[in-house]
Amino acid sequence: MTAYKLLIGGELVPGAMTSTVINPATEDVLATAPRADLAQLHQAVAAAKAAFPVWSATPIRVRGALLTKLADAMEARQAELARLLTEEQGKPLAEAKWEIVGAIASIRYFASLHLPPMVLREDAKRRIVQERVPLGVIAAITQWNVPIILLATKIAAALLAGNTVVAKPAATTPLTTLKIGELCAGVLPPGVINIVADQNDLGSALTGHPDVAKVTFTGSTATGKKVMESAAGSLKRLTQELGGNDAAIVLDDVDPKEVAPKLLAGAMFNSGQGCITIKRLYVHDSQYGEMCDELGRLAREIIVDDGIKQGTQMGPLQNKAQFEKVKGFLEDARQNGNIVAGGKALNRKGYFVQPTIVRDLADDARLVKEEQFGPILPVLRYSDVDDAIARANDTDFGPGGSVWSKNLDRAYAVAARIDSGTVWINQHLDMHPEVPFSGTKQSGIGTEQGQEGLEEFTHAKIINMAM
Repeated sequence: MTAYKLLIGGELVPGAMTSTVINPATEDVLATAPRADLAQLHQAVAAAKAAFPVWSATPIRVRGALLTKLADAMEARQAELARLLTEEQGKPLAEAKWEIVGAIASIRYFASLHLPPMVLREDAKRRIVQERVPLGVIAAITQWNVPIILLATKIAAALLAGNTVVAKPAATTPLTTLKIGELCAGVLPPGVINIVADQNDLGSALTGHPDVAKVTFTGSTATGKKVMESAAGSLKRLTQELGGNDAAIVLDDVDPKEVAPKLLAGAMFNSGQGCITIKRLYVHDSQYGEMCDELGRLAREIIVDDGIKQGTQMGPLQNKAQFEKVKGFLEDARQNGNIVAGGKALNRKGYFVQPTIVRDLADDARLVKEEQFGPILPVLRYSDVDDAIARANDTDFGPGGSVWSKNLDRAYAVAARIDSGTVWINQHLDMHPEVPFSGTKQSGIGTEQGQEGLEEFTHAKIINMAM
C-alpha cells in the first residue's frame, strides 16, 4: 500500500497521527492517510513564513517557470493521479481525467501571467505608480467535490503572485493532493508550499493563525461564515467560494428533446456535487410535461456504478454524511412532489443514489429552497418569464445560472436580470481558467480565476513621487 506523507518545509514527513480514507464506491478502506497535529500545522505555517522573503523577491518569470515545471510533472503522472482521484472521490474516471487536465491547464495559465507596475499619473509635478505586491502566507482550504481543480487554481495564483502557501485538503479526499505534494517537493523551493491533512480539526487554527495573511476557502456557506469569524481577529483577507442553488430558466421557444440532455448533464455532473450545477429548473407551462418526461427518460438511462468501471456515467456521492443528507432530500421529494425518475438510494454497497427528476414541487419545498448537492433535479413550472426570474432570484445564493432559448437577444435580456456571478446561455458549467469566477450574495467573497483572481493574492501598493 502506498505510503502518503505531509509536505512541511520541503520535507515529506509522516503525520503525528493517521486517518483512514474510504472508497465511496465500495465503503472499503482505500488507504491510510497521514494526519497532522497542531504542532505540525504550526511548523507548516512557520516554514511558509520563513520561505516568503526569498520567494517573494524571486522574479515573477522564475516563479512562473517553476509552476510550469510542476504542471509538467503532473502531466507525466496524470493517469495515476486520475485513477487515485476516482478511487477517493468517486467520480467516473473520464471526469477525473478531465479534472486533472483542467488543473494542469490552470497552473499553466497562471504561470503565463504578469503583474506589471501601472503608471496612474505622470506629469511635470509627480509620478504615481501602482505595484502589485504579495501578501505573505496563504491558507488554501479545498472541498471534496473537485479537490484538484480547486487546489491548482488556489496555489498557482498564490505562488505566481509571490506568496507562500499552507494547503489543507478535505478530510475525505486528501490522497491526490498529498501525491501532488510529492511532485511539489521535487520542483519548488522548501517551504514555498506546505500540505497538511487533518480530520476537520485544524481548520480554525489555520484560518485564525496570526502569521496567515489570507485565507482562500471553498466549501459550504455555513463553514464559510465560521472561516470569516476566525479570520476576523487579524482582519485577514478572504476569498471564499461557497454554496449555490443555481437556477436554469428554459424559455418557451426551445425543443425539449434538444436541450434536455444538456440540462441533465448540467445537473448530474459529478453526481450533482457542485456549487454551480443546475439545482432548480424552470420550464414554461407549454413544455412542462414534455420536458419532465424527456428528462425522466434520460435519467433512467444513466449508468450508475463504480467510477473505475468502464462505461460508468455517474459515480457515488463522495461521503456518508452527504449520502445521508441527500436521502433526506429524497424523502422530502416523495412527500411533497411527484417522482418522474429515480427517487431511491441503490441497494448495494457504496453511496449510490439514482439520478432523480422531481416535478410538481412548491417553491417552499426543501429541494427548492436548499442546496441538495446531489443527483436530484426539481423541475418547476412557470407561465410568465418575469415570475420565473423573480423565483430564480429568490435565494440567498448566486454563483451561477443559465438561460435557454433559440433567440439569443431574448435570452441575453433574461440573463442580465439573473442575480448570479455567472450566467450561461444555452450551456452550463462552461469554465475556463482565464475567465473570472465569483458568486453573489452568500455564495462567496472575492474572485477566482483570470487576472482578477491573480490580483486577489496581492496588495495594491502606491508609490507617489514628487518630481
